[in-house]
Parts: sequence; C-alpha cells; structure tokens
Amino acid sequence: MATRIPKTPPTPPAQKPAGDDGDSVVLERRPQKTAPPQMYQVVMLNDDYTPMEFVIVVLQEYFSKDRESATQIMLKIHLDGRGVCGVYSRDMAATKVNQVMEAAQQAGHPLQCVSEPVA
Repeated sequence: MATRIPKTPPTPPAQKPAGDDGDSVVLERRPQKTAPPQMYQVVMLNDDYTPMEFVIVVLQEYFSKDRESATQIMLKIHLDGRGVCGVYSRDMAATKVNQVMEAAQQAGHPLQCVSEPVA
C-alpha cells in the first residue's frame, strides 16, 4: 500500500522566445465579407386569354398571397402588362416559374411567367 503523496514533477525553466532577425513577415487577418446572393423577381406577363380569376388563384396558391394582394397584383398585370409576384433566390424563382407555367399549361391557359435579376 502506498501511503506516500506522489511527488509533483519539476516544472521546466521558462524559455525566452527566439530573437527576431527582422526577416519575418506577419500577415494580418482580414474578415472575409461574402456578398448576399443575387435575388430574382418572378414576373407574370399579361395576355388576353387567361382569366383574371385564374391569375388570382395562382398568386394565392404558389406565392402565398391573400385575396386582396393577389387582386392588386392581378390588376397591375392587366393594366401594366406585367407584375412582380415575389422576390426569391435564383433556385426558388426558377421553381416558382416552373410551377406557374405547369399550372397554366394544365389549365389550358397561355399565361407566361419569367424570372429576372433584381436591379
């Protein structure tokens, strides 16, 4: 049986840093700033054949608009020839365009929808 307290190992003497001969180069850290991703707006284009009610339903279903804002966007599309439905990242905008175009094609409407970079 050991009844003695173990000895602590001796600490090594402090070492001084080596002298600088003046040839060293020190690099500064600069925080990297990443730019936010390019955003794209989904734009519906007016035509004379797609019913206004269908455009409102598409805006509600695929862009989560309430009835009032969907109606306002539909009127902008009707009066100005185009209207912004939403602003998304590139992939989300492309997905929204594909969903709208597929729904219009299945319903037999010539509704056109495009995405374009936000300026």
